[in-house]
Amino acid sequence: MATQSPFSWLEGLLPHLPLPKLQAPEWAVSEAQHRIVLLLNHVLMQESEATARLVRQKGRVVLVQWRHFSFKLQATPAGLLDLAPAHVPADLVLTVTEESPLVLAQSALRGDKPAVRIEGDVQLAAEVNWLTEHVRWDIEEDLARILGDVPARVMCQWSMNLVMAVRQFVTKASTLVPGQAAR
Repeated sequence: MATQSPFSWLEGLLPHLPLPKLQAPEWAVSEAQHRIVLLLNHVLMQESEATARLVRQKGRVVLVQWRHFSFKLQATPAGLLDLAPAHVPADLVLTVTEESPLVLAQSALRGDKPAVRIEGDVQLAAEVNWLTEHVRWDIEEDLARILGDVPARVMCQWSMNLVMAVRQFVTKASTLVPGQAAR
């Protein structure tokens, strides 16, 4: 018997709400994109193999898009990332195919990767895939530089416990059949 998430009514309701089409100001989008690039480069600099792989892809452009949001990144000669100029064509286009933000959030909480349509350079796609599989942000190390080792460890442990609790809730909620009580 097929099960349905108890939150499916909310997902069906969202497209029908008369929400205004809000557009962020161009300066805010640009600033957010620059901050994301800084974070990505910070994470990449902690992994020498990642920067070595990106050096081999210097000048190559990846366009990441979801719905009406897009982000164009270019590999630099230093093995890092920068925002690509708007006029530069993308060598690789990665499009997140799931339209629903709720479904994306649920899959992220479960630890799943979103479905992505890949178009373009196969070698560049393989390098991007390697980066997503092997490079992780060691947030505990960064927090330890600011707060000290023990507070950083405690904060990360609390965060992991919270993430695990939310994952368990999402998993249990998505397996419940409407009208059936949880046991």
